[in-house]
Amino acid sequence: MKLSSKSRYALQAVFDLAYHEPVRSAQIKGICERQLIPTRFLEQAFQDLKKAGIVRSKRGPRGGYQLAREAADISLADVVRAIEGPLSLGAGTLDPGASSQAVLKDVLGEITEQLEGCLEAVSVADLCERAREMGVARDPVAGYVYAI
Repeated sequence: MKLSSKSRYALQAVFDLAYHEPVRSAQIKGICERQLIPTRFLEQAFQDLKKAGIVRSKRGPRGGYQLAREAADISLADVVRAIEGPLSLGAGTLDPGASSQAVLKDVLGEITEQLEGCLEAVSVADLCERAREMGVARDPVAGYVYAI
């Protein structure tokens, strides 16, 4: 199984918001530059993430995107479901009346549950902790500059 590019980009972007911009809004341009994501993919992904309540947008000069919930409350499964819909290995397309298909449907259903469990077990906060442990550099938080 392979995640779509849109799902991988969404996971990267949500991680980026939590790790690099935990207290302020992030511009799509900045996320795309840090994560090497094409802008058009990220704009589409953020629409789905916003509908799912994972991110929120803010308009204005300091606008952009922020996480809508705490990073610890967002699982990888939440992000993937927001982009792809329900997680499934296609067991629902098999005819349970055919004995060989019934066996395969049963096994694929179990694998889907295990996969979903693995993705549910990892939060965005877990990704941030792993990044810290690996020494991933954070973008410095830009402070206000006061000049007279």
